[in-house]
Amino acid sequence: MNIAIGLEPRCFALVPCAGVGVRAGVGGPKQYHPLAGRAVVAHTLAALRQVRRLSATLVVLSPDDDRFEAVVPEHLGEQAWVARCGGASRAETVANGLAALAARGVQPHDWVLVHDAARCLLQPAWVDRLIDACQDDEVGGLLALPVADTLKQEVDGRAVATVPRAGKWAAQTPQMFRLGLLRPALVSAGEAVTDEASAVEALGHAPRLVRGDTLNLKVTWPEDFRLAERLLHTATMA
Repeated sequence: MNIAIGLEPRCFALVPCAGVGVRAGVGGPKQYHPLAGRAVVAHTLAALRQVRRLSATLVVLSPDDDRFEAVVPEHLGEQAWVARCGGASRAETVANGLAALAARGVQPHDWVLVHDAARCLLQPAWVDRLIDACQDDEVGGLLALPVADTLKQEVDGRAVATVPRAGKWAAQTPQMFRLGLLRPALVSAGEAVTDEASAVEALGHAPRLVRGDTLNLKVTWPEDFRLAERLLHTATMA
């Protein structure tokens, strides 16, 4: 479905959901692993649906994904989009998703908020905080947290140096950039980039850092799933 073109920049969410979840150790794609009675990605999309300023949310799946609609049947309606064009890397998946957004009428001046499917503890207020901070910014920005722990440089399993943590931030998502900036940034950076901000930085831009939340964790390792399960159950009982 194409959408009307306007002068006022709109916001769209893009959720890369084509990974295989090898590190998670849950026997399949981590985005479909059940947590508190729902798939990981179902929690993520439920939070994004509550962000009123999002014109639509595009989920980018692997071309051979045959599970999504059954696992997330509530992802329906004019603002719920799906594209089976995921690639071999996150960068390729996001780049293909941006092309799909452009094909649907999303304009170069519109904002795209890329969010990890596996950050399933997302709260709508955090997304609104990011939009508020970046909607008038020339570059865009991302949720992130100042690093609190002491950082060590490792060689062969041993700490060989302590890395100064001053000025260091741990990147989170969403990461919010205009379509017209993010598409060429990803093309220029190649598939090695692990987040959108690094691709934008490589073009010489400085994305705005917007304080995120410690609960905005990305479930990656088996212990992350246990923690997320407890947190989701606590939120449900509150």
